[in-house]
Amino acid sequence: MVVKRDGRREDFARDKLADGIQKACQKLPVNQEQVEGLIEEIVDDLHNSFDREVSSRAIGERVMTGLRGLDPVAYVRYASIYRRFNEATDFVQEVKKLEKPHDTLTARLPGI
Repeated sequence: MVVKRDGRREDFARDKLADGIQKACQKLPVNQEQVEGLIEEIVDDLHNSFDREVSSRAIGERVMTGLRGLDPVAYVRYASIYRRFNEATDFVQEVKKLEKPHDTLTARLPGI
């Protein structure tokens, strides 16, 4: 079960997760095996880290971590929707984050 930002709950939909990742990677040099591998990694991680409910935030952060390692443009595309960018400066700030080393272990901690 996924707990949305507004508190609503809905069934986890692997297809919805896959659609978001596919859209972020559209027309980029990311192959289908990489996309499927990322989806499986996220689904497995969620099953191992959460019992019954997972926040949409936890899912989104895992997607962003995975996309960051796959393709920086896919990462920014997804971040723009997930973080609800409203200004061009929001994009600039996110791109600047890509210049800093990324600690992948922190994002893997349960509940994050």
